[in-house]
Amino acid sequence: MSVKPDSAKALISEDYLDFPSQRWYYLGFGALLQACKAVDVLSSFVSSDSRIYLCKKWLLFDTLYCIVLATLRIPRLNYSKAVVALQVISLWLFNGLIFGGIRVNVWGDGSGITTSIPSQHDIAHTPEASSLMDVLAPFTFGLFSSQVTRNDAHLLGQHTVRMSPISTAQLNPYGETFCLPSSGNAVLVPVLLNNTNPVALRFSVTPLGFNPGQPEMLDLSGKELRAIEQARIETLQLTRDASQDEMDEYDDDPTPKHSPSLQRTQELIHIRLPKPGVLRLERVLDSSSTEARLVIPSDVTIVPCPQAGFTPDKSAANNIRCSGQGNDVQLMMDINGVPPLSLRWSRSINGKREAFLVEGIEGGRHSESSPSSDHSPPMVITSTGPTRLTAAPEKLQVPFAISLDAPGNHVYALEEVMDAAGNTMLVGGNANDNLANHHAMRSFTVLRRPAISFKHCSPEHPVPLAIGSEAVLTVSTMDADNLDAPWDISIKYQPHPGNKRFKPWRKTLSTQGSRRDLTIGANAPGEYMITGVKGKWCAGDVLAPESCNVVEKPIPTAEIKWTKIHECSGDTGVSASLVLHGTPPFHVYYKMQKDFEPPREMSKIFTTSRGQFTLQPEHSGHYIFTFTKISDANYQRVEFDGPSIDQIIHPPASADFVGVPGGLGRKKALNSCEGKAIDVEVELRGSPPWSLELQLVGPKSSEILMFGDITSNRKKLQIPVPAAVDNEGGTFEIELISVEDKSKCKLPITVPGISVNVRRLKPTVKFYGADGKRQVTVLEQEQTGLPLRLTGESPWRIQYRRVGDDGISSSTLKTPNDFVYVSEKGLYEILEISDAQCPGLVIPDASHYRVDWIPRPTAKLSEHTPATYEPLNGSYILPPLCEGMDDHVDLDLTGRPPFQIMYNIAQGNEQGGTTLIGQPVFNSIQSRTRFQLHTSDPGRVYYEVKQIGDGAYPLEKHKNTPIPRYERLLFEQQVSLRPTARFKTRNRLSYCLYDIFTPLDKLSSDGLVVLEGSPPFQLDLSIKNLATSHVDMQTIEVHDHSWKISLQNYQFTSVGPHLIVIRSVADSSHCAHATLDPLGTSIWVDVAEAAAIVPIDRREDFCVGEAAQFQLEGTPPWSIGYRINGKTYTQEAKVSPFSLLQQQPGEFIVTSVAHQQKMCKASITDLRFSVRSLPSAQVGHGKRIYQDIHEGDQAEIVFTLIGEPPFTFTYQRSELASSRSKPGKILETHTVSRIYSNEYSIFSALEGTWTVTSISDRYCRYPPIQPELGKEKTRP
Repeated sequence: MSVKPDSAKALISEDYLDFPSQRWYYLGFGALLQACKAVDVLSSFVSSDSRIYLCKKWLLFDTLYCIVLATLRIPRLNYSKAVVALQVISLWLFNGLIFGGIRVNVWGDGSGITTSIPSQHDIAHTPEASSLMDVLAPFTFGLFSSQVTRNDAHLLGQHTVRMSPISTAQLNPYGETFCLPSSGNAVLVPVLLNNTNPVALRFSVTPLGFNPGQPEMLDLSGKELRAIEQARIETLQLTRDASQDEMDEYDDDPTPKHSPSLQRTQELIHIRLPKPGVLRLERVLDSSSTEARLVIPSDVTIVPCPQAGFTPDKSAANNIRCSGQGNDVQLMMDINGVPPLSLRWSRSINGKREAFLVEGIEGGRHSESSPSSDHSPPMVITSTGPTRLTAAPEKLQVPFAISLDAPGNHVYALEEVMDAAGNTMLVGGNANDNLANHHAMRSFTVLRRPAISFKHCSPEHPVPLAIGSEAVLTVSTMDADNLDAPWDISIKYQPHPGNKRFKPWRKTLSTQGSRRDLTIGANAPGEYMITGVKGKWCAGDVLAPESCNVVEKPIPTAEIKWTKIHECSGDTGVSASLVLHGTPPFHVYYKMQKDFEPPREMSKIFTTSRGQFTLQPEHSGHYIFTFTKISDANYQRVEFDGPSIDQIIHPPASADFVGVPGGLGRKKALNSCEGKAIDVEVELRGSPPWSLELQLVGPKSSEILMFGDITSNRKKLQIPVPAAVDNEGGTFEIELISVEDKSKCKLPITVPGISVNVRRLKPTVKFYGADGKRQVTVLEQEQTGLPLRLTGESPWRIQYRRVGDDGISSSTLKTPNDFVYVSEKGLYEILEISDAQCPGLVIPDASHYRVDWIPRPTAKLSEHTPATYEPLNGSYILPPLCEGMDDHVDLDLTGRPPFQIMYNIAQGNEQGGTTLIGQPVFNSIQSRTRFQLHTSDPGRVYYEVKQIGDGAYPLEKHKNTPIPRYERLLFEQQVSLRPTARFKTRNRLSYCLYDIFTPLDKLSSDGLVVLEGSPPFQLDLSIKNLATSHVDMQTIEVHDHSWKISLQNYQFTSVGPHLIVIRSVADSSHCAHATLDPLGTSIWVDVAEAAAIVPIDRREDFCVGEAAQFQLEGTPPWSIGYRINGKTYTQEAKVSPFSLLQQQPGEFIVTSVAHQQKMCKASITDLRFSVRSLPSAQVGHGKRIYQDIHEGDQAEIVFTLIGEPPFTFTYQRSELASSRSKPGKILETHTVSRIYSNEYSIFSALEGTWTVTSISDRYCRYPPIQPELGKEKTRP
C-alpha cells in the first residue's frame, strides 16, 4: 500500500489527542468490529436465515469504517483514494465469502427449486428467469440478492400465537439465610419476578422472639427498588476491585454463591432491611395494576450474625507452660446468636490438627420461654397469614477447659459458629493470624523440663589437672527447649580432705544464649557438684554424673646414672641408665657438644618407667653429654638439673665396601669382562692413618693383601685378578680381614665380602636363516618375528633399525633363540648387543634380515575389451547398447585364487549426479573372469571396483582396507532406452460419416500418442473398419515425443466402429521397440449418422421444477438446442433417456440435436410445450407475526394464495420453538381444498405457530412431487 506523506493535515489536531493514541484507538475499534463479526459468523452457522442480513450489515459497517478512516487523515494511516477503494473491495469480497453472498458453484447447479428435490441434483436444467437485479447481484457480494427471495417466495411467513403468562413473585428464591453483622449494616433480600414490571412492593417485618407484637408494614415504589438495585451493583463493583489482588493470590471465584441464571421473562430485585426480624412479602403490584401471585413461603428470617470468641483475659499473655506442672487451663468463651448454637473448633498439637463440633449451646432464658411440648416452629397469625417466629438472640458465656500435658505448641482455634436460623460465620477472619491474644485463638507453648549433667567426667574417670594450669569441665543440658534458654546452673566445689590450700564455694552460672553446654574452668583439685538447674521458665532435673573429681598430677622427674664404655682403643662412648617418675610416655631431652662446636639437642622416648641407651659417636673428640628437660603425658619439656658427663672418645676402627651392588645372599657382586685388575672402594672409621688387611679367595688358592698408611675415610683399592681366573675366567672373592688405626688396636672385620665374576668370552648375536636365507614374506601390516641366535648370559638387550629409517629400536630378550617382532616391510639391521654382564659382538655376515609383503590382488580390463580411456576422470568408456541386451567385459586378475570382487554400480540421475543402485560381490577362481553388465535400466551406468579379495587377503578379514579411490578401476556405459508408443487415453473418438481423420478438439488429450525414446520416431498404424473388415496401414514420421492422430488422406466412408492400432515404433537409436501394451496401443473410433430426439411423455403443460424426458438417438455425447421465451440455449447429454429440469415458465421449444461432440447436427421443428409457474402461499402476508392473547381470546390467521384457482393447501400448527435452531413439535396438520379466492382465514384460541407446508393450483403443486426419472444407462 502507498502511504501519503505526513504533510496531510489530520482532522483531529495533535493538541487534543496525539497521533499514536489516535492510531491506537481507531485500530482497537477496528479490532472490536472484527471480533463482533466473528461472533456473527458463528451465529450464521447456527441459523442460516440471517446470513444475508448479516452480510449486508457488515458490508455497510466495513465501508463506513474505511471512509471514516480516510476522513480522519491520521498520519501513517492516511491512504490514497485508490488504496481506500481497494480496502473496501477486499472487505466486501471477504464478507461475501464468509456470509454466503458469494457462492463458489463448480457444477453450475444452485437453483432454489432443485435444492428442494435431492434426487434431481444430477439432472440437467434450464436456466432460471433473470432480471437486471440478477445480473447486478453477484457484483454486490450479498448487499443485493434476489436468489434467497425466490428460494423462499412460494411458502412465506408464519403466525405465532402466545398465551400471556401469569405474573409471580418469589421471596428468597435460592433459599439463602441472612444475618446482620452489626447494627449499622443492612441485608439485601432477593425477590424473583416473572413476567412482572413492579411499580409498588409491600412487605412486613415482625420482631424476633416468642412475644413479637404487631408486625411493621413497609412500602417500596418502583423508583426505590431501582435505586436499591443500582446501589447494590455499585457496591459489588467496588468490592470486586478492592479484592482483586486477593482473588489473584488465592485463585478465589468472585462469583456469588448463588449465581442466578435468569430467563428472559425473569427479573431479580432486592429488599433492603437494616434490622433483624421476620420479613414477609405482602404484595407486588405490576404496571398493569395487577397483583403478582406470591410463591409460598413468602417470609424469611433475618437475625444478628452469630459471634464467638475467647473472653479477654489479662493472663492470656502468659502462654508458656512447663511440662508436668499442673497444666489444666480454664478458658471462657463469649458466644452471641440465636440459640441453640453450634461451634466448630480445632486443636493443633505440634502441627497435628484435630477438629471438633459442639452442638446445642443455649442459655436458660431460651429453655424457659420456648414451648417444650411442640417441636414445630411457633407461628403468629397476621392479617396476611401465619408467620414463623424465631427466638431472640442471646449472649452466652461458656467455659472451655483444656489440658497441656504434651510438650510442644498447642493452638486452640474457634473456626465456625452456627445459629438456629442456619447462619454460619467464620470466627476470627484471616485463618493465618496466629497472635496468641486473638479473640478466636489461644496458643500455648509447653516446654520440657531441662536435664543437666557433667560431660566426659565422672567419679570413675576424674579430670587431670596440671599444676599452674586450668582444667575445662563441661556441663551439658539435655531434653531442653531453646525457648527456655538461658539456663541458670548451680555449682558447688569441695576440696579434697586434708587440702588446706583451697576453700569450698557455691556459684550460679548461666549459659550463653541458646547454647546447651556450659564450660567451667577448674584451677583447683577437688570435687565439683551440680546442685540445681533452672531455665527462663521451667525448673529442671540433675542427672548422673552430677559430680566431677579433679585430680592434680605431679611434675615428672628422673634418676640418671652415666657409665663410660672402654675398649682397646680407649673410651669409645657412654651409656645412661634412667629411672623415670610421672605418667608415661616420657620424652627425655639431652645436649651433646663436641669440642668447640655448638651443642645439639637430642631426645629419647621411653614408654616405661625404666630405660637405658648408649651413645658412641663415629668421630673422635672431646664430648660433653647433659640432660636438660623431661616430658610426660601431663607436662611438656619440664626443666630439670640432670647429670652431665665429660669424655674424650675415640671410636673403634672399622671398614666396609661401598659402591658395590648386592648379590646373592649377604655378599656383594662385581663383574669383570676385561683387564688384569678390578677397582673396589672401602669406607673406614676411626682415627687415621689406617692399615687394612684383605684376602683374595680363588678356586684353588687364596692370597692376603696389605694396604697401609691410609689417611682418607674413603679409599679406592686396585685388586689384581688371580692368574688362574684371569686366563680362563671364573669367580673369586674379596674379604676384609682386619683394620688398624692410629691407636695400633687391630680389630677384626665381619662385613660381607665381594664376589667377582670374571668372563673372558663376549656375548654375540645374529639373525637365523635356514640355508643362509634371511628373508620372509608376510601379509601387508601383519606382525612377524625375526629369529635370533644369542650367546652370553640372559637377559640380552639389542639395538636394531630398518635400513633407510633414522630411528633406532631396542628390545630386551630373555632366551637365546628369541625373536624381534616387526610389522613393516624392509631390510632390518642389528647394531649392538649386551648381555647381563658385558657388551657383545654382532656377527657381520648375519646382521641383516629382509621382510617383504605379499602383493594385494588387482584387476584391470582385458586388452581385448573395446573401451576408450578418459584421462579426465580415469574411466573407461564402453560402447553404448540398447536396453535389455546382454553384455559383459573381461577382467584380468592378479593374486591367489579364488577371488572375490566387490564393486559399486551407480546410475546417472536427472540432477546431474549419480545414484548408487547396488554393491554386489562376485567370485571367480580364474585369473581372467567375465563381468556381467547391468543393462535392464536405461541411462548412464557407472562401475567401480571397490575391493578385491583373494586367498591371501579374503574380504571377510580385510573389509576395512578398500582400494584407494585414485587406484580403483572405473568404467561406464550408456544404455539406450527402447522406443515405446501408447495412447495417452483410451477414450473413444466420435466422428461423423465422411469426416477426415483429423483432430476435432485440439485441446483434448483423446487420440494423443505418447512416444518414448530418441526422436525422430517412425510410427506404423493400422485402421480397421469392422463393418467391412478392411484394414488400412499408415506410416508416419514424428519429430516430437507426442503426436495427435491427424491423417489427412483418410476419410470415414462407412458407419460403425473403427479400431486404431499402433503396430510398431522406431527411433534414432535403432533399438528394437519395447513390448507394446495391447490395451495402451489401440483405441476405438465411432462413426455415426445424424442424431434424433423423441419426447417420452407427450404433455402440453409442465410445471417449473418438473423434468421433461427425451429419448436420444445417435452416439453420446449429444448437444440439444432449445428456446425459452425467445432466448436460445444449449444443453449437453451423455446418456439416453435424457431429462431436462424446467426452471423458467413460458414456452419451451426444442430446435436442434447433435452428437459426436456437437457434430452431425439435425434441426427439430415439431417439439414444444408450455411451462407453468409454481403456486405460492403466504401466512400473515409473508411476514413473521407474533400475537399475544389471554385466555378466552382468539387470533385470526390469514392465508394468501397466489396462482391459478382452484387452490388446495396444507397448513400446520407447531409448538413454540425453544431456540432458533430447534423447531417446535408439530401439534396438528390440516388440508383445505377447492378454494377459488386468493385469501383464506381461520380463528384459533390455541397457542402455537401456523405455517403453510404445501399448495396446489390448477396446474402445479409446491413443493413439487419428485418425478419418476428413468435410470441412465451407459453404452458400451
